[in-house]
Amino acid sequence: MQQNVSETSSLSIIVVGASGDLAVKKIFPALFALFCRKLLPASFSCYGYARTPMTDEQFRELLMSRLNCRYTPGESECRMYMEDFLKHCFYTSGHYDSKEDFEALQTLLKRHEPADTPLTRLFYLSIPPFLFLPAAQSLHDAGLAEELPGRKTCRVVVEKPFGRDRESSDALTRGLAQVFTEPQTYRIDHYLGKEVIQNLMVLRFANLIFEPLWNRNNIDYVRICWSEDIGAEGRAGYFDHYGIIRDVMQNHLLQMLALVTMEEPLNLDPENVRNEKVKALRAVRPVRYEDIVVGQYTAADYEGQAQKGYLQEEGVPPDSITPTYAAAVLKVRNRRWDGVPFLMSAGKGLNHRRTEIHIVFRQVPGNIFAGPSATPHPNNLVIRVQPDAGISLNIMTKVPGLRVTLQETELNLSYAAAFAGEIPDAYESLLLDVVKGDKSLFIRADELEAAWDIFTPVLRDLESCRVQPQPYLFGSGGPRSADALAALHNATWE
Repeated sequence: MQQNVSETSSLSIIVVGASGDLAVKKIFPALFALFCRKLLPASFSCYGYARTPMTDEQFRELLMSRLNCRYTPGESECRMYMEDFLKHCFYTSGHYDSKEDFEALQTLLKRHEPADTPLTRLFYLSIPPFLFLPAAQSLHDAGLAEELPGRKTCRVVVEKPFGRDRESSDALTRGLAQVFTEPQTYRIDHYLGKEVIQNLMVLRFANLIFEPLWNRNNIDYVRICWSEDIGAEGRAGYFDHYGIIRDVMQNHLLQMLALVTMEEPLNLDPENVRNEKVKALRAVRPVRYEDIVVGQYTAADYEGQAQKGYLQEEGVPPDSITPTYAAAVLKVRNRRWDGVPFLMSAGKGLNHRRTEIHIVFRQVPGNIFAGPSATPHPNNLVIRVQPDAGISLNIMTKVPGLRVTLQETELNLSYAAAFAGEIPDAYESLLLDVVKGDKSLFIRADELEAAWDIFTPVLRDLESCRVQPQPYLFGSGGPRSADALAALHNATWE
């Protein structure tokens, strides 16, 4: 059940890894946005903890450089809000595996936390996954994570990736469970905070028009695509350890697939929603070697600039087999989806930046408009996550005139055009839910297990056999064999 942090309670937000890019560019700007919208309790404080030595003032200057005025138009008003917010921000440095350093953080917290009001402590582990367990254990040893019923509540947020396979993910889950219980743990996937993704359940279950058609009888195939027109760049060292399947497909894209394929929950209770997502993921057959194509971008001229190949990126071994592109066909083994292929692709160094879900419907049976010179296109529902969030439906219409000529027409809902005001950033939505105690958009342990079960077998096959990714030019559409994979299922990527 949702537990709100009330105005009579105190909130301490502790960001472990506060000097890193994620914290400075995403987490603290999102907290500032919530502050500007008066969505944080009156008694709150933010604490940064990292290895980099800094004073409070240096930390505040670092944060100031990334805060923006989305919700506070006017320079003087924005400046006032920033100064007020930064007064609530403090910093202490230390190692992530040091009980003594975290005890110093405990002392800092107690200096600012009111002693006579209920307290919620929110720990955000904005650090690499290999540091999760040492940091969690140090929090425990220093007494920071101790809960007192009715007086003090603790929650922890951890960022993906959650392990490298099912085995390492289970070990991470068991280790964190020694300090934080499952109800205290919020596994964040920022794609679930995006407005279009949150709208998927509304689109399906609040509109009568879609749900009767949302099955194998009417849908030919589903395509879920994620692409970037940039390479690994400054993240090459991290990326080479994980690759595109772990970095994008096993989490972001599987979460989209779960929301597309899940059954309607009994109600909007977070556990009921997550129960249906788990059931959907458990119905997905593990990906096999013959179901997947992997690729790696090579050097090329793209949009007038010479782009390095992946193997030339700093921090990448010259013999790396880490894929920067993957395309797979997934099958959902249940009555609703049996026989419908789900095409999933993700890649870097491609010819565009986009994240989309395509629901491709079947051809109209016995279509009276089909003929030798015209084949009406099937309907296509497109849910665009980025760069221009929106929903469009392609339908066949008659072109005005004296002859019957058909044309595919797009009914387009653009979020930017349809909705006035600022659209919240994903981290704003997710952090507000953590503050409230709403876990609807966070990943449960058994959901994580089900997701890893889908990709772990093929990851082991690819790596144990040292399968060489197929080369593709930077700025192209990816390996040609991905088209052949789609064609085996009478589908395309476009």
